Amino acid sequence: MIEITDQELDPEAISASVKKNSNGAVVTFFGTTRDSTQDRKVQYLEYEAYQPMAEKKLGEISDDIRRKYRIEDIALVHRVKHLGVGEISLVVAVGSPHREAAFAACQYAVDRIKHTVPIWKKEYFVGGDVWVESPEDVALREAAELPSSSL
Repeated sequence: MIEITDQELDPEAISASVKKNSNGAVVTFFGTTRDSTQDRKVQYLEYEAYQPMAEKKLGEISDDIRRKYRIEDIALVHRVKHLGVGEISLVVAVGSPHREAAFAACQYAVDRIKHTVPIWKKEYFVGGDVWVESPEDVALREAAELPSSSL
């Protein structure tokens, strides 16, 4: 299962899609919206994606997992558009005969999704908004790390 959607995610249904009698392990990861980042109180997030390329990249990650971990049962689902605090933006579910491979594959998928899939996150916080990982965001984060005596 590979999907980019603007609908609320159902993690139980996504996890169930990789559950089989041959799998002794099902590992599921939920990415959720935090209420704060650094010293910023988050109000909500907006995700945007270049959907055709994002789905292609998710497929490549799934194919990599099949080759690298010899796992067939993989679900990678990312939500886009408006997400409030506490809402789920990402579900990665992996079913495998053995837990070691399932845990490793799940972590591999999450890391690869974050670094290679064209999905962008805009954070709306008290006092403003910023595209996450943009030069403006990096500057805000660096400023937040400065000791107050150096300002």
